[in-house]
Amino acid sequence: MVNEKMTLVGYVKNCINVRRFEEEDADEVSKLIVRNFLEVNSKDYGIAVMEELAKVYDSGKVLNIANYAHMYVFEWNGKIVGTGSISSFWGSKTESILLTIFVLPELHGKGIGRKIINTLEQDEFYVRATRIEIPASITATEFYRKFGYDYKNGVKELDEEHHYRLEKFKEAGQ
Repeated sequence: MVNEKMTLVGYVKNCINVRRFEEEDADEVSKLIVRNFLEVNSKDYGIAVMEELAKVYDSGKVLNIANYAHMYVFEWNGKIVGTGSISSFWGSKTESILLTIFVLPELHGKGIGRKIINTLEQDEFYVRATRIEIPASITATEFYRKFGYDYKNGVKELDEEHHYRLEKFKEAGQ
């Protein structure tokens, strides 16, 4: 007898393989990020702005992020369907930052983003931190707020990169 009805979201989350990013993932991760810029974020920022940003997020940019952050990929049937990264915040041992959190546009709302956040919140950079920051796009802000991240210093305003700065406080080791 099954205690919990298996939903599509539950099925997708259970079938996702999580692993650390490898150098050969760079091109596929870059394409996933660029698709989000052009198909999703462009609704809030405009297509011209996102096309310019997309030019920057090539495989070299992804490899650069992976050099200083713990980057993860999320696979379904051997295909990368999501990515997320966490890093020390400017070298701090007590502050960390979540970066490059993206899911294939056609799989939004299926629980993969939640799995990404849950994974990043188990990483050593998260565990040791007492404050975690996220530079959140307009598009993703409400998603992150569901996980307890709120506007930095209680101020809801876009920064120079047109992100909302969100933060969460916790005890180190939690």
